[in-house]
Parts: sequence; C-alpha cells; structure tokens
Amino acid sequence: MASSGPDHLFNLRNSFYLGAYQDAINKSDIPNLSGDDAVERDSIVYRSYIALGSYQLVINEIDSSAPTALQAVKLLALYLAGDKESAIASLQEWLNDAAIGNNHVLRLIAGIIYMHEQNYVEALKHTNSGGTMELHALNVQIYLKMHRSDYAEKQLKIMLQIDEDHTLTQLANAWVNLAVGGSKIQEAYLIYQDFSEKNQMTPLILNGKAVCCLHMGRFDEAESLLLDALNKDAKDAETLANLVVCSLHLGKSAARYLNQLKLSHPDHMLVQRASSAEDSFERAVQSIA
Repeated sequence: MASSGPDHLFNLRNSFYLGAYQDAINKSDIPNLSGDDAVERDSIVYRSYIALGSYQLVINEIDSSAPTALQAVKLLALYLAGDKESAIASLQEWLNDAAIGNNHVLRLIAGIIYMHEQNYVEALKHTNSGGTMELHALNVQIYLKMHRSDYAEKQLKIMLQIDEDHTLTQLANAWVNLAVGGSKIQEAYLIYQDFSEKNQMTPLILNGKAVCCLHMGRFDEAESLLLDALNKDAKDAETLANLVVCSLHLGKSAARYLNQLKLSHPDHMLVQRASSAEDSFERAVQSIA
C-alpha cells in the first residue's frame, strides 16, 4: 500500500509473513490507524488466528456487518474448519459481484482456497492481475505448485522491480531457488539464514533452512532444525512432513511423525500419497494371495 507517511503496519505484516503469528497478534494494538489500515490490521490478526488453528474464534467474531476484506477472511476460516462447499459457494457469489469482486483480500483468499482445492487455473484467474505483494507472492506459490518455475521466475522479477528488499520478495526468491535447485539451493539457504539472524525463529524459517539442508544432503543439520521447529509447534504440517522425509534419509523410523501428520492434517499431500501407496500394496498382496 503506497503511503507518504510511516508504515504503521510494517512490523505486524513482517511477523505474519515470517510465521510469527502470535507475535503479530501481540503487536496489533496500534493507535491512530486510518480506516483502511485498521481493516488491514484486523485481517492480518484474524489470518494469524487462522494460521494458529483458531478457526472458530474468527468465525464467531466476524459478523455480517464487517468489511469485505474481513468477510473474505471469515470464508477462509469456514473453509479450513470443514465447511468447504458453503465457503466456496459464497466465494464464487462474491467474486461475481461487481461491487466487491475486485477486493484484493477477497481475490487473495480466493487464490488460497482454490490452491487448497488444487484448482490452480481458477486460483490464477483471481490472483494473476496482482495488485499487492501478497498476490504476487501467491502467484509464485501457485506456479511452483504447477511445476512452472519459469512463470514463477517471471512473477519474482516483477516483485524484485517493485521492492527487492521486501520480506515477501525475499521469501519468493528462496522458494524459486529451491525449485530451480543446483547452486541456487545455497542462495535459498542464505536467505533463510539472513531471516534467522534478524528475526525471531519460527517454524517457517526453520523449515526453510531445513529443506535447503535436505537438498544439500546435510540431513543431521536438517533434523536438528526440524526438531527445533517441532518444539515451537508440535502440529505444524510442514515440520512433520519434512521430519518424515528427513528420518527416511537418516535411516530412522518415520512412523510417529507420519501418524502425527495423519491425525493433525489428514488432507496433507504426504498423507494422501502414503495412504495411496498402502492401498496399492494391499491390493498387490491380495492379488498374489
């Protein structure tokens, strides 16, 4: 958001982007905000609660009189709480409403929900025109999910032109470097290392460093980082998934981490792949018997 004055939400946004969700909530009591800034502040706070799994709090607190941006955030909470069909139906209705359909938070939430649905074409329909750094960063994530690192790099170039030092630009740079691989892995590691030196350690930062270590074959270091992340959030999906992969590389049992992931995040891609492999194995055994 362009502004000639100080950016009162800088620290709040930065905490949220780097996965320090409780810190973002704690920093949210900011005086003398404009109406637009207050709405943005509230949307970040509620998205932080969603990231912490407090879906019902968000659903309960945002009523029908709230601004469009907050209504959109409530849809994300409803979707993640399990009310997917209703959330998507409302989302589609609002996106088709000429009065609110171009709201950047609504388009962002649409991109997030459709990315969860693995409907990447529909997600891009609402995010591709950009308009905010978060939308550009989400475009990078969507293209990487589609295994189109070439398009992700184009989005990254746009972000670098807008603000190369922006936290989201640096994160997107690390994501693209990891996708490209090779010598770029070390560059991604250095980005996460820089974050870890300047900010409080979060599961997001620790997982970023750990994934780089996994790519570089430094499995013991990766395990140490992931166990640190697990101490900060025992139910974090990416931490558990990465620990499964890391344990297998170290020749250790991954069963407990996989079981935790199944209980906490039954829809996670790794859980679905493991279940599919187990089903295929069972069918093969039965065909032999």
